[in-house]
Amino acid sequence: MNRTLFFVLFLELIFITSQAQTLTQSIIFHPQPQPSFKINNTQVLQSAASCSYTVTITTSCSSPKYTRDQISLSFGDAYGYQVYAPRIDDPSTGTFERCSVDTYQITGPCLYSVCYLYLYRSGSDGWKPESVQVYGYYTGSVTFYYNTFIPNGVWYGFNYCSRASTPKTTSWLGHVFQVVFCFQCWKALCNNWNNRCWI
Repeated sequence: MNRTLFFVLFLELIFITSQAQTLTQSIIFHPQPQPSFKINNTQVLQSAASCSYTVTITTSCSSPKYTRDQISLSFGDAYGYQVYAPRIDDPSTGTFERCSVDTYQITGPCLYSVCYLYLYRSGSDGWKPESVQVYGYYTGSVTFYYNTFIPNGVWYGFNYCSRASTPKTTSWLGHVFQVVFCFQCWKALCNNWNNRCWI
């Protein structure tokens, strides 16, 4: 009976800590204006290596039918590397029309991971993106969910860079706890088996 109880408790602990880690990593925050955000052109020039990124922008079905606004994009990592794409809009080709999906190939410095993304809009039509997904060979894929109108004349988006180490710390502490608990469980099981194990 005791062996079964300890085993069930052990499995439950693993499940709870893995769920807590998943919840920590999947929290979705709302985009924020960032008036102090600056484009870092010197970083692009100093970077020895360049990488290609696929950026997929989905425009909301509640956005205006089309927009003639000027749209720019910037994303980067916690180490100061930044990718900047000015004027990704092109009204003559129907970019950013209501319910559309637009994909771009953008080249920039190689990032460690994408932890921030901002959009900049200038114009009077308005535009409401649903999401922006960035994929790089080394960075993997990350999606930023907007689903709100981009204000005029300000960089607007997400910055998770200050939180970049939190999931790793949580994961590390969770695993230490699991190992300690596991050791205690096996020790108790061993005692129940009249010390017929290696502990």
